[in-house]
Amino acid sequence: MNIENLKTMLNQGQDSLILRFGLGQALLKQGDYNEAIEHLKKALEFDNEYSAALKLLGKAYAQAEQTELAIQTYKKGIDVAKDKGDIQAAKEMTIFLKRLIKS
Repeated sequence: MNIENLKTMLNQGQDSLILRFGLGQALLKQGDYNEAIEHLKKALEFDNEYSAALKLLGKAYAQAEQTELAIQTYKKGIDVAKDKGDIQAAKEMTIFLKRLIKS
């Protein structure tokens, strides 16, 4: 779905974890990092242990040059992913975190 359709759904009161995650993901791909951050943070209000949203939020913070927030988010995301057995997400965020710290 495109961003406008997702925003229309949101404006019609269809707020949900998946809607906010999808909107954040679409905005991140488009390069609207700050707006993506807003929606990903809202997604995490529905489930603060949704590792996919944490991974994208870390990426959005990194792209928005909010390095410290990106580092904190990736660290939390790694812990959450490990606790849930989501080994792939934990590995990806560990790589992203190492790259971010090196830069």
